[in-house]
Amino acid sequence: MRRLTLRGRLTLLYGGLFMVAGVVLLGVTYALFNANLGQQYRVIVKGTYLSPAPGAQKPPPPTNDVYVMNKDGAVLTGSDAEKVLEQQRQQVRQAAIKSLLIQGSVALVVVGGLAAGFGWLVAGRVLAPLHRVTDTARRISASPAALHERIALQGPDDEVKNLADAFDTMVERLDHSFDGQRRFVANASHELRTPLTLGRALVEVAMHRRTASADVKELGESLLTINARHEQLIEGLLILADSEKQLTTVYPVNLADVVTHVCSQLAGEAVAAGVAVERGPGDAPTRGDALLLERLVHNLVENGIRHNTSDGWVRVISKTTDDSVQVVVTNTGPEIPPYEVESLFKPFYRLGAERLVGGKGAGLGLSIVRSVAEAHAGTVTAVPRPGGGLEITVQLPADQP
Repeated sequence: MRRLTLRGRLTLLYGGLFMVAGVVLLGVTYALFNANLGQQYRVIVKGTYLSPAPGAQKPPPPTNDVYVMNKDGAVLTGSDAEKVLEQQRQQVRQAAIKSLLIQGSVALVVVGGLAAGFGWLVAGRVLAPLHRVTDTARRISASPAALHERIALQGPDDEVKNLADAFDTMVERLDHSFDGQRRFVANASHELRTPLTLGRALVEVAMHRRTASADVKELGESLLTINARHEQLIEGLLILADSEKQLTTVYPVNLADVVTHVCSQLAGEAVAAGVAVERGPGDAPTRGDALLLERLVHNLVENGIRHNTSDGWVRVISKTTDDSVQVVVTNTGPEIPPYEVESLFKPFYRLGAERLVGGKGAGLGLSIVRSVAEAHAGTVTAVPRPGGGLEITVQLPADQP
């Protein structure tokens, strides 16, 4: 059951209070009106009489007693006249009470409806800044690249503005914190590149000496393998840091061209692994950073090739759906529990024996995929494939002409 919104609750509160006040006011008015009509008055007619109806006999001379002439021209005096006056007084009283209750109730309902509508408008205006806070928080939670957004609420210095200012301050501190973390990763990766390059050069020189023994060459091969893995890790960290930045310049990119290019690049690795690559490059125009989008598709296809079976396959499809474009990569492979799928997108997370430290990759492939997708205002979803493997879908906004 859907819960009533705060705006709806405030509207009901305003309308309810008005209705209660109106009912109390109507009740007090009725009580006073009833008490006023209930007072008894004796009508005394001195020296006057009612005009007789046409053709009726003229009444006797007036006296100081009460008398009434009916519609037939008959004159009533004494208790009969008082009885007629009392009946007329009761009729007037009942008519007045009926009119008060009916018309007052109608007026109360109409005015109460107007008050509820006015309360709805006022509540919406009061809560509009809170909707801005909610929308900004939702965009930031959906994409870390939106941390640069601020509410910057203008208006009176009230509780709502204080809340918006406090939220802006919190987001600004988070933005500075994440930006400092990205700079640290990038700077550390750049600094580590130099010693790794120097170490690789020294190992290669030692291996290619004429006097190098077989043990030295074997050791050199192992050191080069470890060095290459460290270089791959640093390159992944650099790409991850770049993909988490806000995109300043974007260009039209057709993901069909990216799929074709990436599949051609990885054809040799797929043949060596015994994995067939099937591609369906459908038209999928979007806007973004071409290098990052190429890395996104590259990581998906490479991940499907490396974590596969010897006679498996990888299918890569790009397509356009409504106002978005998609890249869907499906591959065979080992069974993956559904509860472990989301963990695959965490940095350095490895699942099972095929993802141990000795395996290929640095554990950043899918982390980079999600980061690049979020930087382009997109999403990534993954589901286990029946029989083993994964189906990963990347959805990005389409480039509208």
